Amino acid sequence: MKKNSKREQIVDVALKLFYKDGFNATGVEKIRETANVSKKTLYNHFKSKDELILAVLRRRDEQFRNNFMRTVERIGKTPQERLEAVFDACDEWFNSKDFCGCMFINAAAEFTEADNPCHVIAAEHLRLMNDYITGLAKDAGVENPEKLAEQISFLMEGATVQAHVSGDKDAAQKAKAMALVFINQSA
Repeated sequence: MKKNSKREQIVDVALKLFYKDGFNATGVEKIRETANVSKKTLYNHFKSKDELILAVLRRRDEQFRNNFMRTVERIGKTPQERLEAVFDACDEWFNSKDFCGCMFINAAAEFTEADNPCHVIAAEHLRLMNDYITGLAKDAGVENPEKLAEQISFLMEGATVQAHVSGDKDAAQKAKAMALVFINQSA
């Protein structure tokens, strides 16, 4: 395997383990064993577990946002439908077999200091998601797109926690019903 592909393999394995089991609960040795790489290979690519966690968070952010946007675009054909489709995208995610909550909410909970690089990446992910929703709101021509995006983002994050913590697989559709009130008021 190429050197770069070993790095990708380690990140992919770590992403799955961190997402399922948590950052602090997942040891480097478990990642190394699951990725089937030597300690030397692991430490050639990542000088520390923290460095690996940051690489995983960056990868997850890119993958999640791209998949989320593709799903919204697939479901919503008009700007108004796309605004509503963010909850349908959440619904698909919440009901996927591998759903373990939001990796970024989990990261912020495990790395609580606001200046911790993991916490910073988690906050950046939420900001980028909010920016995307603001863009959808602007495209839909709503009166105050920033305010509506904030309301939708709050509902999405709450639904994510509800789905993960309580196992409420209908959380996205419940949040969508609430969001429709805000969307219709903003139109």
